[in-house]
Amino acid sequence: MSLAYLAQEAIETTTTAKGYGAIGYGLAAIGPGIGVGIVVGKAIEGMVRQPEMAGQVRTTMFLGIAFTEALALIGLVAGFIF
Repeated sequence: MSLAYLAQEAIETTTTAKGYGAIGYGLAAIGPGIGVGIVVGKAIEGMVRQPEMAGQVRTTMFLGIAFTEALALIGLVAGFIF
């Protein structure tokens, strides 16, 4: 095996791994996206049912969104690490 062949194999493997990482992160971002949608939808339902609790529900909603988005950021960082 020549050195050029080994270098080409290394480039193809790296490119393929990066492509799979992007696809993996894209698929992993679907979960937090669905989670944020559910959190916001349920918060709106709660505000409509009990308008006097809207402030507390809104605060809890933002905390839920923050925790859900943290999952997406963890997935992004994991993609760079691995």
